[in-house]
Amino acid sequence: MSTAPGPNIHALLNRLTLAEKVQLLTGRDFWSTWPLEKIGLRSIVLSDGPSGIRGPSWDERSPSLNLPSATALSASWDPSLAYRYGAAIAREARAKGVDVALGPTINLYRSPLGGRHFEAFSEDPLLTGDLAAAYVQGLQDNGVAATPKHYVANDYETDRFTASSEVSERALREVYLLPFEKAVTEARAWAVMSAYNAVNGVTANENDLLETPLNSEWGFDGVVVSDWTAVRSTNAAKAAQDLEMPGPHGAWGDALLAAVESGAVDEADIDRKVLRILTLAARVGALEGTKAVEPAAASVPDTVFAREAAADGMVLVHNTGVLPLDPGSVTRIAVIGHNAEHARTQGGGSATVVPEEVVSPLDGIIAAFPGADVEYALGAVVQQGLAELPLDTLTNPATGEPGIRVRFLGEGRELFTEDRRATRLVWFGGDAPIGRSDTLEITTRYTSPHTGTLHLGVAAPGVSRVWMDAELVLDACIAHTSDQLGASFLHPPTTSVPLEMVAGQTVTFRVEHEIPQDGDLAGALSYTLGMEADDSTPERLIEQAAAAAARADVAIVVVGTNSEVESEGFDRSSLALPGRQDVLVRAVARANPTTVVAVNSGSPVELPWRDDVAAVLLTWFGGQEYGNALADVLTGGREPGGRLPTTWPARQSDVPVLDVKPVNGKVHYDEGIHIGHRAWLRSGTAPAYPFGHGLGYTTWSVGEATATPELDSDGVVEVRAQVTNSGGRAGKHVVQVYTSRKHSAVDRPVRWLVGHAVVHGAAGTTQTVSIDVPARAFAHWDGNKWSCEPGEFTLHIGFSVEDLAVALPVLMH
Repeated sequence: MSTAPGPNIHALLNRLTLAEKVQLLTGRDFWSTWPLEKIGLRSIVLSDGPSGIRGPSWDERSPSLNLPSATALSASWDPSLAYRYGAAIAREARAKGVDVALGPTINLYRSPLGGRHFEAFSEDPLLTGDLAAAYVQGLQDNGVAATPKHYVANDYETDRFTASSEVSERALREVYLLPFEKAVTEARAWAVMSAYNAVNGVTANENDLLETPLNSEWGFDGVVVSDWTAVRSTNAAKAAQDLEMPGPHGAWGDALLAAVESGAVDEADIDRKVLRILTLAARVGALEGTKAVEPAAASVPDTVFAREAAADGMVLVHNTGVLPLDPGSVTRIAVIGHNAEHARTQGGGSATVVPEEVVSPLDGIIAAFPGADVEYALGAVVQQGLAELPLDTLTNPATGEPGIRVRFLGEGRELFTEDRRATRLVWFGGDAPIGRSDTLEITTRYTSPHTGTLHLGVAAPGVSRVWMDAELVLDACIAHTSDQLGASFLHPPTTSVPLEMVAGQTVTFRVEHEIPQDGDLAGALSYTLGMEADDSTPERLIEQAAAAAARADVAIVVVGTNSEVESEGFDRSSLALPGRQDVLVRAVARANPTTVVAVNSGSPVELPWRDDVAAVLLTWFGGQEYGNALADVLTGGREPGGRLPTTWPARQSDVPVLDVKPVNGKVHYDEGIHIGHRAWLRSGTAPAYPFGHGLGYTTWSVGEATATPELDSDGVVEVRAQVTNSGGRAGKHVVQVYTSRKHSAVDRPVRWLVGHAVVHGAAGTTQTVSIDVPARAFAHWDGNKWSCEPGEFTLHIGFSVEDLAVALPVLMH
C-alpha cells in the first residue's frame, strides 16, 4: 500500500506557484486541506476518533460507531482483532467522506495517572507496536490513512502544550519510539502526528526526531500532521513537519510565504512537504487519476464486531468459581451502581464520538437473564458535572419533535438555526457562524419524569442566563477554570440551580449564552444544558443497594470512573474510585457473598475490596455494545478474552513511576527504560495484578518447549511450545515470551517482553505455538546504533510477567 502513486507528482509540483505550494501546507479549516483544481487535487478530510470516526461534525444527527477503548483492544493482545478494528474504522470513515483517521494513539502508560491512557494501548512498547501496526494495516488496506500519534513522549496531559519531556536517547529508542517504528516500518503508515510537548527542550514539530529516525532510518514517506494548533512558528517548516492543522490562520498560514520569500525558510523544504501531501492525496484517492482502495465488506455487522471486541478485551482477574453464571438457575439479580445504568463507553476529549445508541450493563443483563427478576439500585453517585437532559423529556417548540431548537444570533438577528436531539452541543468546525455570532440561544419544553429537585445547570465559560417559562432562574458569569489551551472547550466549568418539579409538569427552558470571541480555539464552541446528580442521601443509597443485594441470588456491581477523572486535557490526581463506590462494594459484599464487580474504567484504579468479593472483571470503556458484551461474559456466552496490558497496583503509593507534573516546565523521565512491569520488577513491590495476567473459564498449561540456541539464518530465535487446554470448555489464552540476562554490563530490565501469541483451543486439545523472537529484541541502543551484548540470555515462556513456567537459554554472538 506504500508503492509510488500513479500521477507524476513532481510534474504537478512544477506547475505550482510558491504561494500555491505554501497554501497546501496549512489546513483550509478545522478538518480539511486546500483543494487545487488546476492539478486535480481535491480537499483531504481528516477526522478524530481512534475508537471510532467522528467525521467533520460533532453531532448526534450524524452518529458514529463507538468501538471499545484502546485499552480494551490492547487487552485482547490480538493483532488480528486490531486489524479488524482498523478496518471497521475505515468503513465508517469512507461512509463519512473521511480520508485520514487521526489515530491510533500509541503513547505509553508511563504513569497510571496519565489522563488519556484509555486512548492508548499499553505500558509495553512491543505490545503497543504490534497492535499499532495491525491497526494501521487494517485502516490502510481499506483505503484510509492512519496517523499514529503523538510523536513522541506525549505521555501526560498536565501542561502538555508547553512542557518538555526530558528523556534519554536510549529510553527514546528502546521504549517511546518503538511503537512508532513498528507502525512505520511494518505497516508503512501514511501519516504521523507530531505532539504538543517538547522533547529535551525542542518542541516536537521542530525536533530533529522528525527527520531522524522517522525519515532517514525508518523510511517514512508520509505526511507529518501537527496536533491541532501545535505549530508555533515558521521554524517548524525548517524541520520535517509537513502539514499545519487547523487552518487557515495558523502560524504558517499567516507567515510562511513571507519566510520563504525572505530566505528564512528554504523553498526546497517546502517542495518536499508538498510532494508528501500529493503522495498522501494519491493514496487516499484525492488526486485526479487515483482511486482509493474500497473498504472490504465486513464479515459481521460492525455493531456485532464492537460487541465481540469488547468481550475479547475484558480481563477476569479474580473468580472464586461464581462465573460464569447460568441464566437458567439465577432467579433474582441485583444490579448496582451508577455506571450500571449510565456506563462510560469511551473517554472524554477529542476522541469522543456520538453513537446512535448505547447498551448499558443494566440493559444487557436484563436481556441475558429473561427469566430472572432484575432489581436496580444506584448505590453511589459517580457523576461529576452535568449529565445531558434525557431526550425523551424534551420537545422542540418549533417542530414538536423530541429535542431542542438552537439559534445563533448577531446583534439580535438570527444568523443560523439548528434542530438538535441532544443538550451536549459541540461545534468544532462545520457551518455554525460562531465567529460572527454574539449569542447562542437554546429553547426546549421539558417534561419532568418525577417529582423532586432538578439541579439544572449549564457548562461553558462566560455569561449564561436561563429562563423557566417567563422567570429568570439562572444568571451567571462563569469563569475559566484553567488557562491551558482548549481546557474550557474540552472541560467547561459549570454552574447549576435547584428547581422543584412535579412529575408530568411541562415547562419551557430558554437559554441565552454570550459567545466569547477571545477563546483559544477560535471558531469552536461547546455548551451543555444539563443536570447535576442528586447526592443528598448517600447513606440511604448504600442501604438500598445492600438491601437489594440481600434479596438476590447474585449481586452485580458496576463501578468506574467519570468524565472528570479520565479524559484528555488533565491528568489524574488519584487512583481511587470516585465517590463512595468502595464503601458501596463492601456493603454489598457483606449483604451477599455472591458479589461480582465489573470495573468500568479506562485505566487502573485501586480495588481495596478485591479479595472480599466473588469475582472481579476489568471491562474498560466497552463501546456502544458494552452492556451486551458484559452479559456475554457473565453468562459464559463468550470467554473473558483479555489479559492485562498494564500493571494494576494495589495502592497508588506502590506505583514505582507515578509523577506526571512538570517541574519548571520539565517532566524528567529519570527511570529511563524501566517503566510499567519493568519498573515493578525492579522495585520488588507486588502489584494487585501483574502485566499479562488474566483468567478464563478453562485452564491452560505449557508443556514441552524449545528454542533455537542462537539466531537462525533469518535472524530470529524460534520459540516453540506445546500448549494444552486442560480444562472443561473451549477457551482462549495468550502465550507470552520474556527474556532476561543474568549478568550484563548494560543496565537492563529484570525481564522484558519479546514475543506473544493468542491461542484458541477446545477442551483437552494441545497445539504447538511458534513465536519468532528477532535479534533486535536482545539489543540495546548504545548511543549510536543497536548493539547486542554477546553471551547467554534466558527466554521465559508463560502466561504473565510473573507466571512463567519454562526457561530456555539462547546464545548471542
